[in-house]
Amino acid sequence: MLFFIDGLGIGMKGPHNPLNDIHSPLAHFIAEDIKISDGGVLVRTDPRLGVEGRPQSASGQSTILTGINIPKTVGYHKQGFPNQRMRELIAKHSIFRQLDKRSVGPNLFANTYTPQFFQTPQRWKSATTCAVEASPKMFFRRLPDLLGSKALFHDFTNKTLRSRGFDVPEFTTSHAAEVLSELARSYRFVLYEHFITDKIGHDQDFEKASEHLPLLAEFVRKTVEMIDFDATTFILTSDHGNIEDLSVKNHTLNDVPTILWGRNAADAAKDITDLSDITPTILKLLSE
Repeated sequence: MLFFIDGLGIGMKGPHNPLNDIHSPLAHFIAEDIKISDGGVLVRTDPRLGVEGRPQSASGQSTILTGINIPKTVGYHKQGFPNQRMRELIAKHSIFRQLDKRSVGPNLFANTYTPQFFQTPQRWKSATTCAVEASPKMFFRRLPDLLGSKALFHDFTNKTLRSRGFDVPEFTTSHAAEVLSELARSYRFVLYEHFITDKIGHDQDFEKASEHLPLLAEFVRKTVEMIDFDATTFILTSDHGNIEDLSVKNHTLNDVPTILWGRNAADAAKDITDLSDITPTILKLLSE
């Protein structure tokens, strides 16, 4: 399982870092005091990838989901959504496509898409959407899947969906963790994506951070507790820093945390240095 959190870097202690105030046994993602529970292994992971400038979402996520150093390949970091060149690289090297070629499956992107995605042509698509579309064996989860506890929204509580008028129940962190851990038992590879953290960072919203981060930490902790460590490797990573420094609107230059729990976690961690190592590590784990 790959649990992707957008905009989570390893920062420093201080009033700019809302992670200071998370009292969770999961982790404090601050440079002087990082604590990982349940035998997790932390790798300080380079999102800069040898290219000048601040790491960005489109290029960082494309790198994670392909194993290709996208910024070095195209010559720059790209914010927002992948451009045509990046989409071509994702179409060819998507982790889902690579798993297809190795006959590894079934695989799943666990996030729910709303009806608007299918009703309105999308001019810009996320790296993850492009990665899913690269595999003919993949399909998008929809609201009936969420209602049947077969998928989660990027806001795992469903509060965002409810505020937009969708008739869906509000999920507790325990229920969301149950859904995700059950999917891990049913599929060979599961990807889940969460990006509210990046929005909070850009908004420099300390109040929202103090409300949301403990829920996210609890969701991750409960999911980890429910995973069968003998059969599954749980990997958490990010594309760039942001929420760990709310003194600035921009992304940071900080390393990001990649944390591995479960099957062969310690050995797999040795293969990770930067974001381009995530997909190769997953492919190796799924071939063992």
